[in-house]
Amino acid sequence: MKIALDAMGGDFGPPHIVGGAVLALKEYPHIDKLYLVGDTALIEKELKKLNCNDRRIEITHATQVVEMTDAAVDSVRRKKDSSVSRAVDLVKKGEASAIVSAGHTGAAVAATTIKLRTLPGVDRPGIAAVLPSETNVFVLIDAGANSDARAEHLLQYAIMGSVYSRHVLGYPKPAVGLMSIGGEDVKGSDLTKEVFKMLRQSALNFRGNIEGHDLFADPVEVVVCDGFVGNVILKTCESIADAVFSWLKHELMKSKTRMAGAWLARNAFRAIKKKTNYEEYGGMPLLGVNGICIIAHGASTPLAIKNALRVAAESIEQQVNPHIVEEVRRHHETTTSLEPALH
Repeated sequence: MKIALDAMGGDFGPPHIVGGAVLALKEYPHIDKLYLVGDTALIEKELKKLNCNDRRIEITHATQVVEMTDAAVDSVRRKKDSSVSRAVDLVKKGEASAIVSAGHTGAAVAATTIKLRTLPGVDRPGIAAVLPSETNVFVLIDAGANSDARAEHLLQYAIMGSVYSRHVLGYPKPAVGLMSIGGEDVKGSDLTKEVFKMLRQSALNFRGNIEGHDLFADPVEVVVCDGFVGNVILKTCESIADAVFSWLKHELMKSKTRMAGAWLARNAFRAIKKKTNYEEYGGMPLLGVNGICIIAHGASTPLAIKNALRVAAESIEQQVNPHIVEEVRRHHETTTSLEPALH
């Protein structure tokens, strides 16, 4: 259980990243080694502040940081000594089994795809975001890795999302829904209509098209879409959750009667707040690359980083990638009519 952590990524840099690393090491004794990749002096400064001398920590020095204004692919080519590139190198060399980064998402996707390549049978990786509903949690894939997806990419996302839902989240037969603008198979774009036909012919538990209001009212376990749509959905959900709690707080503070009612219902509010808090979910796995990459929120707190490291550990333990390779291979063998589109 060896994980490489990009210590320079995120909006707050080493203070939050190193803080999360220390929390994770305290809570997860099964992590054998944690590489903190970045500026050695800054990392050591944070470790000293936290009075941490855990022997499982190993610092890997990197002289560069990918800025949010950097182009994704160019950052990999021009900043070879960036913290995210050096962290991916550790996975490529077999010294670590996973990388966690809260930095530039595009750079993390580009670095892992270029350096590690994709799994056999997978053309493009997809980001799997785990979102809550009233009755379960579901996987939204792709949440932003590939905005110009083809039909075969979405089919692969459905397979990979199903594997993650089954082996990590514990749903024995996850239902798959295709994000569209109507439940009927004749509705949607040319892309979604083509994907619908592919999913219907597959061995997946395909429920059909789903609309935006189905996400939380009648949830499936895997929601499939391209990265453009997925990223818009993800960020919209985050902003709505923040806005609702802000509005609720404002209204509840208007009178003593409302404040008393809020106090009586405080445990319910706390439960919902926890359920919708991105920090609890930690990070999003980039499925399809030949290694494990967890994308954390740019504004990650130490708690969020701790949970991102938990997600990385779960992906290692559950052998997600071998399961994806097996499911993609099985699909090729059992759905011969689709094989030309996948090559």
